[in-house]
Formats: sequence, C-alpha cells, structure tokens
Amino acid sequence: MKVTGLAIVPPPAAASLPKVTPELLASVLARYSRSNDGLAKILEKVDIANPDESIDRILKFVDYGHASIGGLTGGLAIALDDVSMWLAYKIFELAQMADGQESSTRYITMDATNLPAPEAIGIPADLAPRWSAVMAKAFAAYHAEYTRLDQLALAQPGLVRLPKDARPAVVTRLRKNYALDRARYFIPLATRTNLGLVQSSRMWAATVKHLDSLGMPEASLAAKLIRDELLKQSPRLMRHSSAEKSYQAQAQQELAASLSLGLARLSTKPLADEVWVKVDRETPPWLVETQPVAEALKHRANRYGYQGKATRRMRVSFAWNNLAIAELRDLNRHRTGHRYTPLIQAGFYLPTEITPGAYQALLDEQAALTRELMTRGSAAYVYSLLLGAQTPFEHSTQADKFIYEAELRTGMGAHYRYAEHLSAALREFSRQVPEAKDWVVEGTAEPE
Repeated sequence: MKVTGLAIVPPPAAASLPKVTPELLASVLARYSRSNDGLAKILEKVDIANPDESIDRILKFVDYGHASIGGLTGGLAIALDDVSMWLAYKIFELAQMADGQESSTRYITMDATNLPAPEAIGIPADLAPRWSAVMAKAFAAYHAEYTRLDQLALAQPGLVRLPKDARPAVVTRLRKNYALDRARYFIPLATRTNLGLVQSSRMWAATVKHLDSLGMPEASLAAKLIRDELLKQSPRLMRHSSAEKSYQAQAQQELAASLSLGLARLSTKPLADEVWVKVDRETPPWLVETQPVAEALKHRANRYGYQGKATRRMRVSFAWNNLAIAELRDLNRHRTGHRYTPLIQAGFYLPTEITPGAYQALLDEQAALTRELMTRGSAAYVYSLLLGAQTPFEHSTQADKFIYEAELRTGMGAHYRYAEHLSAALREFSRQVPEAKDWVVEGTAEPE
C-alpha cells in the first residue's frame, strides 16, 4: 500500500495571491470570523515565510473547536495505491463529504498476483493456503467466462446492443465491456485497486479516526499512512485522528451483527429481487409544503437541473435485499444521506449468460471458507467474498437525490444490473408519488 499527498499549485494568473498552507488558511479564516477587520488587514499581520509562527499566534487569540476549523483547510488530496476493493468501498462509505475516484475494474490487473498477502489483511495463518487457492480459482473462473462471452459476442453480432453506426473501435469496446460486466461477479473483493480523494482536514481526521477504529490490519495501516502524509500539510488538525472509543464500540457491534446475520443467511443460491421504498412527505403544521411535485420537476432540462422544494423536502428511504457487491461498490458512492449494509453473502448473483452449475464447486468452497472465518469471529471474512455476493443495502436521502440517482443509473451507458435495481425502486416510488411519474426520466441503459 502506498499513500501520496498532492498539493494544489496556484496557476500563473493567481501568482499575486497569498500562498498559504492549509492550516494557515484555516487559522486566518478563523480569525476572520471573529473580527470586524477585512481579510486584507488580517493577512498584513501574517508572515507567509513563517506560517507556523503565524498560526500559533492566531490560535492563541482565537478560541475554536478543531472540527470547525478543520473544515476551513480546503481540499487536501490523497491518492492510495494498491488497496483492496473492500478498503476502497469502506473509505467511500466513511468519507461522505469527499470527492473521489477509484480505478475501474476495466483497467486493473485481474490475477492472483494482484491480491494482498493473507497476513496483511488478517487471514488466519492456518487458512491462508485455503484462501489463496479459492481466490486463484475465482480469477480462473473470471478469465474463463470473460473469454467465452467475448468470443460468443464476436460470433453473434446482435448479442450486444450497439449505438447506430458504431465505429469498429466502439463495437470492440462494447463487446469487451459486455463480457467483463457479466464475468466480473467472480472477481474477489480483496483485489487491489487505487483511489484518490479530496476533502478537508476535518473530514480527513474523521475518516482516519474511523479507519483506525475498525481493528483491521489493512484499515489501520491505511490510517497510519494517510495520517503521516497529512501531518505534513495539516499537523495540528490531524492530531485528532487516532482510534477513539465510541468508534471502536460501534465497529465491534456492527461486526457482531454482520457475523450473526451472515451465518444465518449464507448461501450460494441467487436471491429473487425485492425492493423496499418508503416516502415521507410530512412537514411541520406551520410550514406546509404547497408546491406541486410537477412544478418541482418539470423545469429541468436533464437530471442535473435544479429541483423544487416539493422533492427537496421529501424524505425517501430505499433498499434492496440482494444487491451484489459489484453494484454496491458504485451505488455506495452516492454520498447524500445515510447508507448501510451488513456486507454479507445472503445469496450469489450470476447473470443468465453464465451457467451456475458449472461453478457450483467453486461457490461451495468459497462459501465454506466464508463460514469458517465468520464462525471464528474474524472481520477478515470480507476478503473471502466475491463481487457476486448479494447483500442487503439501504439508503436514506431526499427525493431530489433519489430521482437523480434513478435517472443516472438507468440512463445512457448504465450497467444493466444497476438499471434493473433502480427501475424497480423507481416503480415503487412512482406508485407512492404518482404525480412525479411524468417528469422523471427512466432510461433504458443504452450503451454509450
């Protein structure tokens, strides 16, 4: 694992602007909020050449909470190389205020050589050979199906949906995407990937504190490396980023709940689709919403248009019983509201193009390994999961955010399985809010 911090260099046109460190920026803005002087006067008292001295002088004068001041540090960029897909998923879950990207599965190495060492992720020593063997078989299944589906699509040109007048290069790309999007359910969640995030010192401190409290080797190492890197840019504020009792207690309770539910529901059989949507339109009696839902929606040119109060004030919770981790990894990045999954294997999804029986021995072996890790109470059970593992997933947010997600995940270029899940949720939302139906665009996931 490698962590790299990125500093933002001002463009030449901004050369006349003061160049301040993240912490000096935060301290100046803290002083600004407690003064009637303009920003220029405050900056006159700052020695840019000695930022630490200036910070200390300001912070002695200004009383503040480290959390509120940490949010003023601007965007601190961190890149994490060679972390497991599980850790990438977890960081996106925790860093709800971050902007970030993860390497696409289309561009990372799909091979057992791209797995972390068993001891680095907490796999018990006596189970390490067994874990490595199952992961190698999973990669072999992925490659076998990818090759078969690619050749099938080549032999049957009508099998893959294509845009009109698609160029040969586009046809090839979409054919390979068709194969990958169906074979990917065999990919281990332990596969290494890369991600980059930008967020303030305040949010980095909370993210690192949470990672450090999980009690998992990979998460603890990531917490240390991120902290060490950010101490160079924000030393005072990142001191508040170590493991903390309340975080540890909740992590232990959530692990216990996942182990209990996971052992009770562990299965290699696919789960039938179920969706749950709860819409809450209640408002205070002294502030009743009067805007029609149609007025909140009909003025948009596309999903990026601004919605009115009627949908922004409407609460929506939606959940699926059987979201495959392959889909969870992306749906988890819709940052608004609260998201929750026990991250278990209550079933295993494979597309209709793959014959499940051909891989039943592999799935049985993988499930037995997962059960053994769970029975031992090991948090490392997550590293035995494949992307086809189906887990319950819940997201609570507002209607405007839900509508955006539904339009995005059924729209142009959306993965077929996203579209199925979001279409089902959208149908139930439309049943409860029928006046929205004419103004929400459900796509057909046509290829780009």
